[in-house]
Amino acid sequence: MASSKINPFSKSNPDTGFGVQTSQIGGRFVNKDGSYNLRKEGWPLLKRISFYSYLLEFSWMRFLSIILLFYVLVNVLFTGIYLMLGDGQLQGYFYNTTWGRVKEVFYFSTQTFTTVGYGRLNPVMDGADIVASIETVTGWLFFALVTGLLYGRFTRPKAYVAFSEQALVSPYRDGSGLMFRMVPYKINHHLTDVRVAVNVSLIMDEEKQEYKFYQLDLERSRIDMFNMNWTVVHPIDQQSPFLHFTPDDLERSDMEIIVQVSGFDPVFSSVVMQRTSYTYKEVIWGAKFKPMYHESPDGTTTILELNKLNDKEIVTLVHNMKTS
Repeated sequence: MASSKINPFSKSNPDTGFGVQTSQIGGRFVNKDGSYNLRKEGWPLLKRISFYSYLLEFSWMRFLSIILLFYVLVNVLFTGIYLMLGDGQLQGYFYNTTWGRVKEVFYFSTQTFTTVGYGRLNPVMDGADIVASIETVTGWLFFALVTGLLYGRFTRPKAYVAFSEQALVSPYRDGSGLMFRMVPYKINHHLTDVRVAVNVSLIMDEEKQEYKFYQLDLERSRIDMFNMNWTVVHPIDQQSPFLHFTPDDLERSDMEIIVQVSGFDPVFSSVVMQRTSYTYKEVIWGAKFKPMYHESPDGTTTILELNKLNDKEIVTLVHNMKTS
């Protein structure tokens, strides 16, 4: 069993906040994008959900699609209300066909919603006046909300750190090390006082079926400035829980590496954080990363090639780890 190979000199970490019963844990603890692999149930949806947070976290494409869809649906709703009130509620029609008038009323609704109000088509009776007044207030609230969301999205601090798709077991000094690579990928964006914490979850034995967590010792857990790629290395030495592990041991122990990186963003003057994880399926045994940066042809600057974040080559491991 894998538990019999876990180094007894390794210090466990009981403070991760995750559960330990394997029968009650589904899949990985942390998704690749850093979100927790957790679904909350038992309370009403409106009490559990935060629409503001969801709209801030959506991708830009999805966010803009939702805004556009809501804008169209609201105007379709008000168009239907105007048409239900009857043609006599509005004056200034240009078209005499049914479809032509539907389009005119829809565009009148958009003009009222945005408070543009060109004036050719206008309400002349109380019913349309009341609906137009309500629509105007609705438009004010909608654009105020959109403005707040846009401001929140543009001013929200973010780490902008990309992680290698896989972790590697590579030669390290006189033995081996477990490592992954990360890089800040935005132009003119860097972090200072960056710290990384790496925990690993392992099933202790097949009888108890319990996870145990270890905080991995790292070659370097902090750097002053993070503007180039950083290969985070866990030396597999006499204090490592992976001492004498094989790839099969990683699978039997259902290993997952949980990474949390935090640093100070000088642009927003705030601390930002990002997470990711690697399961045993995402660990390459016997490989090392290739260099990501080189000197420019004219020798005046350094070129960091982000497309090489995952580039690696196969190597041979020796000493403190076995091959299966």
